[in-house]
Amino acid sequence: MTRMNAEIKAELLAEGKVDVEPSLLPRPSRSTAGPGTGLRSIFFKSGGHRVRLEIDAGSPLKMVKRDGDVVILKDNRELVRGVIDPVVAHCPEQTYITISERCSYDCKFCSVPKFQGKIKTKDEVLAIVERAKKSGTLHVISLTSGVATTPENEIDRVVEYVQAVKKYHVPVGVAVSPTKDSSQRLKDAGVTEVKYNVETMDPAIFERVCTGRKGHSLDFILASLVDAVKVFGKNRVSTNIIIGLGETDDCVRKGVEYLAKRGVIAVLRPITISPYRKEEISATRPSAERLLKLTKMTRDILEKYKLDVTESQTMCLSCTGCDLTPGRDL
Repeated sequence: MTRMNAEIKAELLAEGKVDVEPSLLPRPSRSTAGPGTGLRSIFFKSGGHRVRLEIDAGSPLKMVKRDGDVVILKDNRELVRGVIDPVVAHCPEQTYITISERCSYDCKFCSVPKFQGKIKTKDEVLAIVERAKKSGTLHVISLTSGVATTPENEIDRVVEYVQAVKKYHVPVGVAVSPTKDSSQRLKDAGVTEVKYNVETMDPAIFERVCTGRKGHSLDFILASLVDAVKVFGKNRVSTNIIIGLGETDDCVRKGVEYLAKRGVIAVLRPITISPYRKEEISATRPSAERLLKLTKMTRDILEKYKLDVTESQTMCLSCTGCDLTPGRDL
């Protein structure tokens, strides 16, 4: 019986999509956050590892029920056996909520600006958290948000919502666009961990794909991450580096080390090429070999600077579904 390991997970992530037998799909998750917004996905768990795959009937990966197990096939060959991991809200084991499902930025890898969805009220957020509490699945609250108008207004909203949910006495993680005082405000409100995404450590790629950011430069995000470590401490600050935008491995290595030296953990996120953005961006999803190489490199750098992913309690570093995660998967 084949269970998932880092190599198999890398192979699944490199494809990123799976054709799912209809009987296994009573309630697939639909993303409202980031590049995968609007896409249906499913979480699969095996051998202590978790992976999130987009549901696509055209994928060479097939998910079927066989002998009581959920099996993923590739070219009609059994690749791995496991179970479907139930979603609490957006991901397993976390009440992960997108507040503003719209964004005034125009990052070319992200679907959110194409949808301009709703902004959840505080009462709607509390209702989701309350449902998780009543079902016994409230262990962690993670909040993310687009930039509906300005980062400053978004931080005001997130701070208000965090103050409302802290009564549940569980860890709270927040992934937002930073402002000059966002870290201290979020910490004072009750946030446990914070994530500000750089998206790429290549300045030329950043300028090309991260458009409409109105003064939120790569340098500003990096400075905000450094400030966040001063406020939250090591192992409590993270950032996404998207893999597949044309960056070199050396750029990734230098970027991961730059961040780790300052106490920030980099999450290496394989690019999701949204059908809503495919005409606007040139990107290639990384191979399994590249994901394994970069994750091993990241693991070694984190160890060098004495950063420990397993201490992270919220958001992506805890979930691990979308990424090959050093310290958890490898």
